[in-house]
Amino acid sequence: MKDTFESPDFYALDDLLTEEHLLIRQSMRDFVKKEISPYIEDWAERNHFPEEIVGKFGEVGAFGPQLPAEYGGGGLDYISYGLIMQEIERGDSGMRSTASVQGSLVMYPIFKFGSEEQKKKYLPKLGSGEMLGCFGLTEPDHGSNPSGMVTHFKDAGDHYLLNGAKMWISNSPKADIAVVWAKNEEGRIHGLIVERGMEGFSTPETHGKWSLRASCTGELVFDNVKVPKENLLPGKSGLGAPMMCLDSARYGIAWGAIGAAMDCYDSARRYAMERQQFDKPIASFQLIQKKLAEMLTEITKAQLLNWKLGKMMDEGKASTAQISMAKRNSVATALDIAREARQIHGGMGITGEYPMMRHMMNLESVVTYEGTHDIHLLILGHEITGISAIK
Repeated sequence: MKDTFESPDFYALDDLLTEEHLLIRQSMRDFVKKEISPYIEDWAERNHFPEEIVGKFGEVGAFGPQLPAEYGGGGLDYISYGLIMQEIERGDSGMRSTASVQGSLVMYPIFKFGSEEQKKKYLPKLGSGEMLGCFGLTEPDHGSNPSGMVTHFKDAGDHYLLNGAKMWISNSPKADIAVVWAKNEEGRIHGLIVERGMEGFSTPETHGKWSLRASCTGELVFDNVKVPKENLLPGKSGLGAPMMCLDSARYGIAWGAIGAAMDCYDSARRYAMERQQFDKPIASFQLIQKKLAEMLTEITKAQLLNWKLGKMMDEGKASTAQISMAKRNSVATALDIAREARQIHGGMGITGEYPMMRHMMNLESVVTYEGTHDIHLLILGHEITGISAIK
């Protein structure tokens, strides 16, 4: 189906963007219309991850756009990064997950905590899409409580021995490297770069997903994996290190989810103008207008929230709680809009001819990963009261 998407901008937010921002957004929008939209329903239906998209994302600068150019990034600001994520997720959440993980969860920790040798070895290849990476934090028994992880490593002379398992890992079945978080013998969390081909390292694929079907998901299994000592990330240890990566990725999700919401809204608006019932377009009915008005209102509020958060990210002033608020708000907004848009389409809304059901299923993962909907509430609650409701 031809991609005729038009972006809603009810409060003229484009006035707040620079010429460079607008050019970056347009180039990414053109990329999505050419490389993702024509194929995404087929990929999702077949549960197919198009490996060729990795190199194409690299060419168009979707990986680590907020990182310095000398390390394979784009040298762009956080607003640009947000706009790129918004456009990719407008195409599909699974596609944005692939890019998010590569940029914020693999390139970012290597850039932030890695040695100069590690940066030079991995970042240019990750930035170009020559290599695909994944991020190993979540375990079968430790999701919202990552500090309880049992994956561990011990010193074995000239290398470390790594044991354990990670679950629900985007990109893992096809990844060339994994940034893995594990405890040392003292129980301190460190990041390790594990490479495909290391003996005892396997990446079983997760099957039977009804969500993110165009993205590949799997496990990371470590059975006495010998990891060279130079593969330890030296710059930071403790749970704060992976959490900093998650802040960057959650910021991208805040923008991305609104891209999905815009796609659903745009489809619903068009359909309501074209679909005739009782001798007139359904857009003429009050209840349809109510739905469309509420969708546009929520999208506009989220756009303003994301823009302000982007400015704070660029100034280095955004807190974890502020990022949590935006991630949670955007995904909840997008889910509501996807459901309302599906209703406007009636029975046609459940088919692959329109994007809502695919977005709805995808967003059910997005509302859970990188901090569940409720965990983000509790992060905000802690910020408000100074009291942790978790521990």
